[in-house]
Formats: sequence, structure tokens, C-alpha cells
Amino acid sequence: MSERLPRVQFLDDEPSVLDGLRRLLRRESGWCAFDFSSDPAAVLAQASRDEIDVLVSDVDMPGMNGFELLSAIRATAAGERLPVIFLTGRQETDLKRRALDSDATDLLNKPVEREDLLARLRGALRLKSYQDALRESNTRLEERVRERTAELEESKREIVWRLAKAGELRDEQTGYHVMRVGWFSHHLAVALGVPPDVARDLLLAAPLHDIGKLGVPDAILRKRGPLSEQERADMQRHCLIGAAILRDRSRLLDATHETLGAAIDGVENPVLEMAARVARSHHEHWDGHGYPDRIAGEQIPLEARIVAVADVFDALCSVRPYKPACDLTTAAGMIVQAGGRQFDPAVVAAFQAALPTLRAVQVRWTDPGGGPGGEDAPCP
Repeated sequence: MSERLPRVQFLDDEPSVLDGLRRLLRRESGWCAFDFSSDPAAVLAQASRDEIDVLVSDVDMPGMNGFELLSAIRATAAGERLPVIFLTGRQETDLKRRALDSDATDLLNKPVEREDLLARLRGALRLKSYQDALRESNTRLEERVRERTAELEESKREIVWRLAKAGELRDEQTGYHVMRVGWFSHHLAVALGVPPDVARDLLLAAPLHDIGKLGVPDAILRKRGPLSEQERADMQRHCLIGAAILRDRSRLLDATHETLGAAIDGVENPVLEMAARVARSHHEHWDGHGYPDRIAGEQIPLEARIVAVADVFDALCSVRPYKPACDLTTAAGMIVQAGGRQFDPAVVAAFQAALPTLRAVQVRWTDPGGGPGGEDAPCP
């Protein structure tokens, strides 16, 4: 299939001028297609559809003059880059300056010489060709950037999920808990009406809520009986450990910075910043009786208040070494009863609204062999 020839559109309200241009160009064929019109509105429509490569227009026309037409063309997406050459029989000395100031490509006087016209057309077509090639290159580059950004986002999600699973496997059998808490938190955030980008970040940040368990001894994490006072204190340290893992600058990063210098200076990760806040504060209580900082109410970061509900709800519905699972109705009732004491009442209200969606998440991420979405067991 052959490529379309470049198209030059001539526009003039005088048929005799158009006939003269036809005769002038009758021997020019094979490298360009010439069209002739006396309808500015039709030409404007064609230009807006990117059907013209160069427009050669009269300046003085009834209804819409050349300057008005040029302004209308430039207001369209395709017309921004269309070369427009004016033809005029007027002799004002400042007309060419006015034309160029109006973003015309050139202005020629009638009657135009054939070689002058052809030279201007070839130059305008080269300009249009360069502009089209640049636009195509930019489009490919933008698409590649979008693809690369999507790849990086996918890689970031994969790393977060795997890091969260590594922490959860210290005291879980499958690591599905972190998946459920991530999706629970996302849906609770949506039900609360938080901005979509915050809800999306929370989907990645929430699974890291217990990453600090990497610093808690297995003897405490896997103990089946009640914890001693010291063991409980050691367990509660996982909030501070998690925040430190996610926020504190490592010696390795400092060493890398020394090597790469400004190449990584000032880089921030909002997901890890959010995850650090969640890790530190998801055991704080609305009434101030939580840990580790004993802060209350809206002093607790919103994302931590959301994850607190998501985490406890999933824990209630899951089998643990020290307890069986609760059924959905009982677990939901316990969350509601704790509103205003352990949990933010607004998050609890969102929890009640989102409960059918949370149940669907449980079914999707059922632990093999039971747990959420599997056999319900009574609460202890």
C-alpha cells in the first residue's frame, strides 16, 4: 500500500484566482496533491481533522478572513502545527509582519511566481514533515515512559508484597494475612472517601504494618500460651522496629550515596513513609490506651487508624496458634463495639458500609486449609 501524498489546500473566494493556481501547478504531480476550495468553514473542518499538510489561503475573504481562519485553525489540536501561507493582492508594508506575528508561515503577493510558490510549498512541507516526525517520536517516547513507569510500579508492588510476606511468615503459615489487610485497608479508605492516590498507596503500605516482627524472637511470636509481661513488652517493640526499618536511613544507602552522589539525592518514597507511620501507630487506640506512644484520636495518623481496624478484623476471623477463628458476624460485631474506644468511629462506620466487599476479599485470599473464607470456627 502506497503512502498518502502530502496534501496542499488552496483557499480563495475568487474562482479566477483558483483557476490560475491550477494552471500554474498543472505540471506538478507525483510529489504532492493539490486541492482548491472557496469555503473557509470546510477548510477549517479539514484542518481540524489533520487532513491538510499545507494551507495556502487568501487574506481577504467574506464571512471569515484569512487571519480569523488562522486563529480558528490554531485553536484546534491538529491545526497547531499546520503551515499556513497567505496570498494577498494588498500592498501594505506591515502586512507580512502582521501575518508572521499571527503565526503564519509566510506571505506571498499576488500574482505569485510559480517558482516562488513551489519553493515556499516545499519548505512548508519539509517543516510539516519534521513536525510530524517529532510528534511521532514524542508519542513513542511518552508510550515508553508510560510502559516503564508501569513496570516500575509493578516492581515496587512486587517488592512490597514480598517484604510484607517475609515479615508475616515469622508467625503465619501462608502470609495471606498481609494481602487481606492490604485490600481491607484499601476498601476502607475508599469507603471513607480519601483521595484515590492515598487509597492506592495504602494498598501497598498496609501489608508492611507488622514488618517489625522481623526483630521479635521466634519464641515469643510462636508461643502458644500467654505472654509474660516482659515478652509482651518485647512483642510491642515490633511497632518501633517496623518504623525504623521503613524510615531510618541505612548505612548501605549512605555508602551508595557517596558513590553516586547527587544521582539519588532527595529521592523520596511516599509509600514507605506511609508504611512507617502505619507500622508505628497501628496499635494505638482512639481513647489513648494503645501503644507505643499512647496517642489518641486524630493524633493517630489516619492510615494507621484504618489499618488498625483491618488488622484486628482479619485477626479475629483467622486461626492463630492461641485461638480459633471467629465467624464473620461475631467479628464484625466486635469491631463495631470497639468503635470510640479502640477504633476511630468514622473508620468503623466505613467498615460497616464496606463489609460485603471485605467478605469478598476474604473469599479471594483464603488461607489454604481454612481461615477467612473457609470453615468458620467459634470465637474463644
